[in-house]
Amino acid sequence: MRTSRLGLVVLLFLPSVLPLGSSPLNGQQLVFDYLLGKASEAVQFEPSGQLSTLSETKFTPLKHPAFPRHQVRIKKTKFCDGTVKSYTGYVDIGTRHLFFLLLESRRDPHKDDVILWTNGGPGCSSALGLFMELGPCRIVDANNTKFHPESWNSNANIFFIDQPIGVGFSYADFGEHVVCRFRYWSFTENITSRLTCTRERRKKRLRISPPLSTSSLNTSAQFKGRPFHMAGESYAGRYLPVYAAHLYDYDRRLKEGGWLTPVNLSSVMIGNGMPDYVLMMPTYYEMACAGATVPPGHPVLSITECVRMKQAIPRCTKLLQDGCVDTFDKLYCQTAVAFCESEMMDPVLSSGVNPYDLSSPCEGGLDDALCYPLSKYIPAYLNKTETRKELGAENDIDIFETMCSDEVMTDFLDSMDRYKPTRHYVSNLLDRGIRVLMYAGGTDFFANHIGTEKWALDLDWSGQQEFKKRGSRDWHIHGKKAGKTRSYNGLTFASIVGAGHMAPYDKPFESLALVRRWMAGEPL
Repeated sequence: MRTSRLGLVVLLFLPSVLPLGSSPLNGQQLVFDYLLGKASEAVQFEPSGQLSTLSETKFTPLKHPAFPRHQVRIKKTKFCDGTVKSYTGYVDIGTRHLFFLLLESRRDPHKDDVILWTNGGPGCSSALGLFMELGPCRIVDANNTKFHPESWNSNANIFFIDQPIGVGFSYADFGEHVVCRFRYWSFTENITSRLTCTRERRKKRLRISPPLSTSSLNTSAQFKGRPFHMAGESYAGRYLPVYAAHLYDYDRRLKEGGWLTPVNLSSVMIGNGMPDYVLMMPTYYEMACAGATVPPGHPVLSITECVRMKQAIPRCTKLLQDGCVDTFDKLYCQTAVAFCESEMMDPVLSSGVNPYDLSSPCEGGLDDALCYPLSKYIPAYLNKTETRKELGAENDIDIFETMCSDEVMTDFLDSMDRYKPTRHYVSNLLDRGIRVLMYAGGTDFFANHIGTEKWALDLDWSGQQEFKKRGSRDWHIHGKKAGKTRSYNGLTFASIVGAGHMAPYDKPFESLALVRRWMAGEPL
């Protein structure tokens, strides 16, 4: 069955946007049947053609008769990086609309790897990564951007996605809003890590699975068989292991069918991730008071504050384990979190330093600007009339209100999602040959390198003991130390000296070198 490059974009999102109703398998089976060649040969995507033939002034809607409630609207754009071909659009699922931006590689888009990037939060737009970290242009002020030479699209094709609904330019009609309800034995456990996010309007419930990619990069001549990397930052440490596991299981069906080449899921890349809140909390003492302080030997807090924090660790750890993991009791867990955050986090947050980069002061406020005044320019720039026109985001409902949605974050936290560790997903991915890179800037407090390495060491997989035995060593760029690393058989941990939570922002050259080596399969 012939599938055009336009068909690629549709298939890219279909598995992620199928409604999971009373018979959730039926929708996914429809995708399986289509991909495995069981659908009618006469059924084609409408219209067919090449991405290069798309209009720059209006969206081309891509539809398929097998999915009457779904479509992709896509158009060419010169947004951000005029040196490469780029495309913007929405995945429409009924009244819900997920925004994406695709930027081709500056080097060789027909041969280079493909990266899917999402920021965390939960509730933060991937525009943060686009404009301040790994994207091809950097925000300058509310009216301008500048060329970014160390963009990750230097040698990779990159998708930036705003997810879930309510984040960035992703929106829903009729004022619908996201409500996340925790359901311990939800059918969507394998997709959303035991979190069911619903759309509520007049008590109508519609389940959404996140935009996790892809089941048909292989159906395009341009991307068929290309190494595919799922990447993200912060709370993406919760998203990505689950998304990647779902994709792996999905593609296994393709391989077993033998009709199509499966998506070449090559790796998962997690930057300063927060995959285990309970494990991370005790490491805050080490970052603020002990040997990992920034700069070394200069604790952020006073002796009195450090003693109080140290004494709180045993109680905090026990409360979190009992309330948020063992019993998973919401009120008990909330009490534990309130105590731990008061004792382990608040002293640093009230110290005036930037918790995302302990080497710098917090400028602009943590709530208003994430301690980075530059971040406030991004919504202003994206809401400019000419910017919205270039992106096709001209709907009055579709307003880029804020970099991070408080509503989405509140819903996720209220669902207790962050207390469900994802280590078992990662362990299973590793044992199936999917490589995992966990990198962390050395000056981040929230999702620090100590907790990241401990989490990697704690993974229960076939290579665990050898990974521990390898120990850590320095890694270098042009003879200069760039950080510490530990690696064995698919699992790599790497720290980046002088980088904070947004490592590509602080150390763009080092971060790009890290990713290039990783995608090439080279040791650090």
